[in-house]
Amino acid sequence: MKLEGKAWKFGDDISTDHIAPGRLFHLRSNLEELAKHVLEDADAEFPKKVQKGDFVVAGRNFGLGSSREHAPRIIKIAGVSAVLAKSFARIFFRNAINVGLPVLICDTDKIDVGDTLEVDLEKGVVLNKSKNLTLTFSPLPKAMLNILNDGGLSSHIKKHGDFKLE
Repeated sequence: MKLEGKAWKFGDDISTDHIAPGRLFHLRSNLEELAKHVLEDADAEFPKKVQKGDFVVAGRNFGLGSSREHAPRIIKIAGVSAVLAKSFARIFFRNAINVGLPVLICDTDKIDVGDTLEVDLEKGVVLNKSKNLTLTFSPLPKAMLNILNDGGLSSHIKKHGDFKLE
């Protein structure tokens, strides 16, 4: 499973409030509309300029804060193919996999805004095409890849039945 797109760079401690601004709480039942504001409190230009297939690239502790499942969901709705970060808040990581959004733990220091990336989820490789640089990450377990390939946990269970992860 290979993904390709442009990098959007964010720093450390990007919270679920940065991802899904709390002032827009009333849009929780309209995720398509809420996705038009994804990460705007961290970068006002991001929701206007992000393209299908692009990557969110961040530092440490991405997704900290409340366990709102709509945070990773609106990142996915906005067209982001994966989030790469040095570390993730545990609940955000799990919610992201459950909604079918790949989240990859890797060193993001050598990725800059606008770099073109190619990510191989199975091999655990990030090719920074802009810098001709290869980065690695621990490949996701087969069970997680199966969930992602099926579009998230709900779709996976509908397809295979309860708790059949392989």
